[in-house]
Amino acid sequence: MARRLAALLLMLALGCLLGILLLLLGSGDTRGPPGFKYGIVLDAGSSHTAMFVYKWPADKENDTGVVSEHGMCDVEGPGISSYSSNPPAAGTSLEQCLNQALRDVPKEKHMATPLYLGATAGMRLLNIADPQASDAVLRAVAATLKTYPFDFRGAKILSGEEEGVFGWVTANYLLENFIKRGWLGEWIQPHRKTLGAMDFGGASTQITFETQDTIENPRNEVMLKLYGQVYKVYTHSFLCYGRDQFLKRLFSKLLQAESYQATVPNPCWPMGYNRSLSLSSIYDSPCTEKERPNLVLNTTVTLFGTGNGNLCALHVSKLFDFTTCSFSHCSFDGVFQPKVSGNFIAFSAFFYTVDFIQTVMERPVHLPSDLKDAAETICATSWSELLQKAPKLEKRLPDYCAVSTFVYLLTTRGYNFNNHSFPNIVFQKKAGETSIGWALGYMLNLTNMIPAEKPSSHKSMLYNYWVLLILLFVVTTLTSLVTAICLLRRSKSSAI
Repeated sequence: MARRLAALLLMLALGCLLGILLLLLGSGDTRGPPGFKYGIVLDAGSSHTAMFVYKWPADKENDTGVVSEHGMCDVEGPGISSYSSNPPAAGTSLEQCLNQALRDVPKEKHMATPLYLGATAGMRLLNIADPQASDAVLRAVAATLKTYPFDFRGAKILSGEEEGVFGWVTANYLLENFIKRGWLGEWIQPHRKTLGAMDFGGASTQITFETQDTIENPRNEVMLKLYGQVYKVYTHSFLCYGRDQFLKRLFSKLLQAESYQATVPNPCWPMGYNRSLSLSSIYDSPCTEKERPNLVLNTTVTLFGTGNGNLCALHVSKLFDFTTCSFSHCSFDGVFQPKVSGNFIAFSAFFYTVDFIQTVMERPVHLPSDLKDAAETICATSWSELLQKAPKLEKRLPDYCAVSTFVYLLTTRGYNFNNHSFPNIVFQKKAGETSIGWALGYMLNLTNMIPAEKPSSHKSMLYNYWVLLILLFVVTTLTSLVTAICLLRRSKSSAI
């Protein structure tokens, strides 16, 4: 009889646990699980525009995150800066992706979804060359965005420093270096070191990292207060050092060296590859404007590849000025930079370049010498061999020799990474399922989702429910076990 009673008590304990669990799942919140909020950012880069749709839990506990990428769309065609002669077409080009956003975001959330457009170095260059055309493009883009049922909050040109800092914020936010949510629902500050961020776009490149050193040029210093923690960040954006613009500058140097002859050797293109270019396609940018020759710009020249890695590196190195510096330390072009420290994440064209080396060329990239050797190997590979290795990359394939060489010189001679610090760079496109770039950091800033002050230590309701559940389970189980043991002992003693 006592054994049956003991078994009954144990079953009662399990029944209590099951009942509490069902109560939590069924009636812990009569409103059901919280919905989501959404935000949209259009990253209007120099070579193309990308749209990102973000989402995050809508309950008040999550006002500070966690944000994830819900959808992404690449706009067909070039960047909006290329529509300077036809501004309305810049707005029209965005419609396909905006229509996708209408599907990605639930209809009932459209009106409450903030929509931003940020333009980067391509539009910065257009604003230098033709401010009126730049304004016309932004107005046309804004007019299109206003026709959609989202909460449009503006289209603007980001400064290079903003682009760098927002990219740094995105990377460290996604990697939970600022703050993270504990498994019980509480906020935790991990007190981890932040990662430096390196971005390599079509018209500019940025380097941003936290430093304890004195930042000698105030233009390079940004003080951020995030979640109650103060960060002193160094940042600089190099305009005209993005992938597309540095190639224009390289072509200009090659033409100059050969006095603008009809055919010009290009050591940075593979053997067997040649292409004709109009002078206007090279000298249509403020980055090459000072080198524009006194020739008719519709003149066409033919460049043919000679595949010489050493000669390519010599020409690419001439795009940097390593001699001028009025500070204690410089990167290049007289720009102050403290010594690089800590870990770095390199994305955009940095990632695509190293990924090409590792996957197509099947070479590791651990040290600067690996990157240098890989660049030389690419340069020495014929056009037919390259095409056989990566036929889907035909459009960008001829330039991997120059771009790999540029990345090597930029990181080593430019940013001063060495055998000790270079292995601290991770070349990555995403963190989890979310793209790394300035767009998420930009939205987090404009929607005030990263507060300056430390979040409340108040735990979520889920946390309180779990504490209650565990306590009830422990008490019920212990009571049942003690009662069962007493009954069993009484049963044995009575049997004797």
